Amino acid sequence: MSVIAHVDHGKTTLVDSLLAKAGVISIEDAGDKHAIALRQQEVDRQITIKATGVSLPFEKDGETYLINLVDSPGHVDFSSEVTAALRITDGALVVVDCVEGVCVQTETVTRQALGERIKPVLHVNKVDRAIQELKLSGEDLYQKLNQIIESVNALFATYEDNTLGDVTVDPRKGNVSFGSGKQGWAFTLTVFARIFAEKMQKEPASLMARLWGENFFDVEAKKFTDRPISVSGKSLVRYAVTMIFDPLVKVYNTIGMDDFPTLETMLPKIGVKLTAHEKERRGGDLLKTVMRKWLPAADALTRMVIENLPSPKVAQHYRVQNLYTGPQDDENANAIRNCDASGPLNVFISKMIDPVGDGKRYFAFGRVFSGTVKPQLEVRIMGPNFVFGEKSDLNIKKIPGIVLILGVKTENVPEVPCGNTVGISGLDKILIKSGSISTSELAHPIAPMKFSVAPVVRRAVTPKKHRSIEEIH
Repeated sequence: MSVIAHVDHGKTTLVDSLLAKAGVISIEDAGDKHAIALRQQEVDRQITIKATGVSLPFEKDGETYLINLVDSPGHVDFSSEVTAALRITDGALVVVDCVEGVCVQTETVTRQALGERIKPVLHVNKVDRAIQELKLSGEDLYQKLNQIIESVNALFATYEDNTLGDVTVDPRKGNVSFGSGKQGWAFTLTVFARIFAEKMQKEPASLMARLWGENFFDVEAKKFTDRPISVSGKSLVRYAVTMIFDPLVKVYNTIGMDDFPTLETMLPKIGVKLTAHEKERRGGDLLKTVMRKWLPAADALTRMVIENLPSPKVAQHYRVQNLYTGPQDDENANAIRNCDASGPLNVFISKMIDPVGDGKRYFAFGRVFSGTVKPQLEVRIMGPNFVFGEKSDLNIKKIPGIVLILGVKTENVPEVPCGNTVGISGLDKILIKSGSISTSELAHPIAPMKFSVAPVVRRAVTPKKHRSIEEIH
């Protein structure tokens, strides 16, 4: 999966929560560390410049999943990095700032994603700003979030792909999350439906439909209605506001006003227990602690991603037409379509990366679409100018070594099967940017990437000797 958004909408900050869940960084550091940032420039400027990969293991309902995640930049100048990230992923977490809404680059990266047949899910970020800065009430917050979802769906409809199918996002489907990457909390309707279903002894699915849209509970009639007026003519509060957004706003306001007696009565109701040390915290620190314990971001995000984004076996079935340039019925196309780990090896290298940042050692970073890549395996390396049947831009070489890319770290592994991202060492003298790798002599290259923005500066020129205006005159 890729994380895509407009610049400064909180992608890298949100990824911190997933890194903390996987044990890469501490929970206390999540939201502030920007652990996936490789370069000092990225840390200093608080902006992502290069797309960075990381493979993270998670557990859900007793089963283990591996999520190959790529964090991409949001700035328009680095849109080529977004293209490189999307080519090697099957799903995208689209992040939208709650206050700023859908922006120019949100549309650009969404168009790129749907063009690559990447299935999206939505995270509405910085909800804390809407509560603390805009001072929105529960109902106003609901309307604000609903408006963003409608804007995103209108955007998806503009660039929809019939082969990809319906990509509409709806909180009731569980493919929309809300939260704050900075404070490390997030939720989907699934989270609240499971909590309420346990208390009410009902099925979570039956409650999901009630927790969004025009659903009001009439206490007098003891039934749900789609009208905001009760039988006796009184105004009714939306069920989603009563159950989710009013309590959320109340927690923020209570901590903001230092109303600790009220907070003490609220915490057991939302299932939060604070240690003696945590109770001494005040202001933003206390708010962050309470929210992380009540609605941990990584739990909601991993469940949403696992349940709504396709596995490689599913995604490659419909992506192979866009990916493979050869006949759709040859052994390589079939191996890619079926994500066959025992078939011929087909790897697409989307970019060369330098995890350490010293420019001495580069890894070819890409996706294994079929077969299993191992060190010392003899492969055909096809550059971007390779044409099937010709020998130009073709190299035959044994793979020196393979690694898993873990942000700023790398880990040597004996093999990587299809469906995963991989880093291959020793190819920096052969590949400049991208290319295809295969063990099959019949393999056609995987389609080159389509970049949405042409390079503005092709060459940078610097004078050897700098002269002042006085010297020139």
